[in-house]
Amino acid sequence: MYDYLIVGAGYAGSVLAERLARDAGKKVLIVDLRPHIAGNAYDHPDASGILVHKYGPHIFHTNSKEIFEYLSQFTEWRKFEHSVLAQVEGKLLPIPINLDTVNRLYGLDLDSAGLEKFFASVAEKVDPIRTSEDVVVSTVGRDLYEKFFRGYTRKQWGLDPSELSSQVTARIPVRTNRDSRYFGDTYQFMPLHGYTRMFENMLDHDNITIELGVDYREIKDSVSYREMIYTGPIDEYFDFRYGQLPYRSLEFRHETHDREVFQQAPVVNYPNDHEYTRITEFKYLTGQKHEKTSIVYEYPRAEGDPYYPIPRPQNAELNNKYQALVNETPGLYFVGRLASYKYYNMDQVVGQALTLYAKISQKIRGGRTVPASALAAPQ
Repeated sequence: MYDYLIVGAGYAGSVLAERLARDAGKKVLIVDLRPHIAGNAYDHPDASGILVHKYGPHIFHTNSKEIFEYLSQFTEWRKFEHSVLAQVEGKLLPIPINLDTVNRLYGLDLDSAGLEKFFASVAEKVDPIRTSEDVVVSTVGRDLYEKFFRGYTRKQWGLDPSELSSQVTARIPVRTNRDSRYFGDTYQFMPLHGYTRMFENMLDHDNITIELGVDYREIKDSVSYREMIYTGPIDEYFDFRYGQLPYRSLEFRHETHDREVFQQAPVVNYPNDHEYTRITEFKYLTGQKHEKTSIVYEYPRAEGDPYYPIPRPQNAELNNKYQALVNETPGLYFVGRLASYKYYNMDQVVGQALTLYAKISQKIRGGRTVPASALAAPQ
């Protein structure tokens, strides 16, 4: 008899398995359809011994001391502040757009005050701001939008930015200084020995049983458990009762090259050239020393594993119909990106899982009843 059956060994499932086993003393069975733990954060040595991220680059960053300290129980860290270049008109330019981006692109010599005036002169007034196009053109104008954002977004999402919610491009800051870091969070680190090792440490407990390459639907009626925590696609759980929630997927092409360095930055974006959106070189991320280097090309696809919920009003309405079914299912909790149909960063999924555990713990200790609905991730 297990106290909990947890579907999915990514961040949400693994955090909850660890807390329920270690803190609450519960017996947990965690299953995953994939042959490995760690979800999309899974990393492994390739044939040359270079640590690579199977599902594209995962860069940990958070402003939450609680989340950082929680994960620090399971890993040492390597300080890493991510940087990205974009190839535009034959030049490699910093993204997010900053002072150097504009000066080098247009051959200018602006200071921060001059850049603010430049943006004010080219920005297009949009009221109200509804779409991703609105966000960008109202901030940096039409030309920078076309050069840096429109093509990349159309490749990534299969839709024009004018068809997408404002949240897609609102995630990317615009700076008037020379700060070239992709993120501005307080805590920016990479697990010293990789994500998979961190997950192995998290799940290393006598109360946790792990079964991989297992479809929960094939074992849920033959395994005894009291409650289920589900981290998969919410529409799939309900047998697509209202139709399928759309996602964008990715195809990854990994390569190893017989040289120490392949490109000038950890990630180079290609907003207007090539079918792929970006190239990642993993040794920047991991700090590994090796005579060879491994990279990955990312090709957005309409079909494949679900990676990115598509932020459009009609999709939000469909998700709301599925979320309404959640509270009708006692003894079942939905948590994580797929179960919430929201694009959460890694730290946000950890925060969501810790929040859910706090409520389950309260129930275990005789507190109020826990609503089964997926909980909002911390912002």
